[in-house]
Amino acid sequence: MLTELSIRDFAIIDEVSITFKEGLTVLTGETGAGKSIIIDAIQLLAGGRGSVEFVRHGTKKAEIEGLFIVEDAHPVYKKAGQFGIDISEDGMVVLQRTITNQGKSICRVNGKLVTLAILKEFGQSLIDIHSQHETQSLMDPDRHIELLDLFSAEQLSSSIEDYQSVFEKYQMLNKRFKELSENEQEMAQRLDLLEFQFRELQEAELVPKEDEELSDERNKLMNYEKIYQGIHDAYHSLYGEQKGLDWLSHAMTSLESTADFDEQLSKLSEELSNAYYVIEEITFQLSSQMNELEFDPERLNQIEGRLNEINRLKKKYGQTVENMLEYASRIEEEIDEIKNKDSHLHRLEQQIHELGQDAVLDAKNIHDIRKISSEKLAEYVHEELKDLYLEKAAFEVDIQIKEGKSTDPVFEDRHVKLQKNGFDIVKFLITTNPGEPLKELHKVASGGEMSRIMLALKRIFSRHQGVTSVIFDEVDTGVSGRVAQAIAEKIYGISKGSQVLCISHLPQVAAMADTHVRIEKQVHDDRTSTVVKEMNEEEKAEEISRMITGAELTETTFEHAKELLAMASKHKQ
Repeated sequence: MLTELSIRDFAIIDEVSITFKEGLTVLTGETGAGKSIIIDAIQLLAGGRGSVEFVRHGTKKAEIEGLFIVEDAHPVYKKAGQFGIDISEDGMVVLQRTITNQGKSICRVNGKLVTLAILKEFGQSLIDIHSQHETQSLMDPDRHIELLDLFSAEQLSSSIEDYQSVFEKYQMLNKRFKELSENEQEMAQRLDLLEFQFRELQEAELVPKEDEELSDERNKLMNYEKIYQGIHDAYHSLYGEQKGLDWLSHAMTSLESTADFDEQLSKLSEELSNAYYVIEEITFQLSSQMNELEFDPERLNQIEGRLNEINRLKKKYGQTVENMLEYASRIEEEIDEIKNKDSHLHRLEQQIHELGQDAVLDAKNIHDIRKISSEKLAEYVHEELKDLYLEKAAFEVDIQIKEGKSTDPVFEDRHVKLQKNGFDIVKFLITTNPGEPLKELHKVASGGEMSRIMLALKRIFSRHQGVTSVIFDEVDTGVSGRVAQAIAEKIYGISKGSQVLCISHLPQVAAMADTHVRIEKQVHDDRTSTVVKEMNEEEKAEEISRMITGAELTETTFEHAKELLAMASKHKQ
């Protein structure tokens, strides 16, 4: 959930810090007080498009910062791991967005600089914003398949994984087939390049680990004098009259003479003897190395030349000899493919056909699961719409199979187009008037009906989407009476599963709030600023009373406001 929001020098906001709580928080206030500006700030925090117009006049930059607390299993942890961002044990995620008066946008997640695209990915997994003009994925036909899959994720997840594994291989083979078959001139040029590269690598006669071994040998030759002097000094310190081995031999003989009289001395004598013979062996090896050590300037030149050649090739073909040998192996295969293009194309065609039919079988399994899930989703939506006084509305999930070209795989005697999530096209259809045909969601005309449909869908999908905060910006526009009360109860129902922040002009929605915040506009020293205030129970009643009348507070409206609050409390219980 969003627990803290700080905004500085943003539009007409000088500096505001708001603490949000669980459940339903309703923000109210006069038109133009800055309610939607706060939602704009949250939208920017979620990766929305910025503008210098958001920077408060006379300041250098606008700053927005949001603190979120997430549970252990939240999808944001996976994103954090993907982008190398740490999340503390208490699940704190801090999103920051700065917009300068020159139009530059600076984004951070938990203090780490990120691109706007990455901030957007985090924002979309934490915040879901809905307004009367923008209903995001719910009204976008291209996103309906994702929402249906989200609804049936438990049944679909393994089938989708199986399909996508086959589909990726299918795509790769198609790409290779296209490369081999389309452009003869490009392939001829590619063949010339590959043959030159392969010939150059073959002539180099590279040996695994060769560069490492040559570097070691070069290091020894370049430090010949130091090595020789070190061995020489060590050897002559150990071998010779009155040297190390001579004194060790004397000590060993002296200790052996006492070994028969003391068990402890006997053990020490044995250990000393072992040490003597180890050092004697080291002395022999030092002598051998000293005799074998030879400085060969010609060999050093050969090594330098060979390493220069290897380093030149590394710049073109790989960072190590092993990388270059692997590259040579790959291009040898590609050369063979190009030279024997026809046979390779034939083999690729067979593989594409087989993989395509395998993918079709997996896509058919996904299609069947979606059909079953779509019927269950339709039942849920009808129940939700009934609560919102749209009991005569009809909702249906339309699932069609995408037609393919003659080169695409065949399913039930027709060619189908495979996509990353199967071969289905999914659309949500609805009609609110009996006898009228079903239409796509975004073609439903009435604003009041659109609000209720969106809320019904949001109520269902909010359980599956995993976002921590759902934000409604005046989605209740155009409704009143019993519908307004139903919308208030529906919004409150969503807040039982996710934190909900709601800007509303409906007193019924305000009465349902767990936390009621009033947004006010003040003028001080000829500058306008926005002030945020959390209200107590008495202030809530007064604010709801003003929302009912739109004018001065009266005893009647105050009693009506109290009655609304009492009804809301009863509903919550």
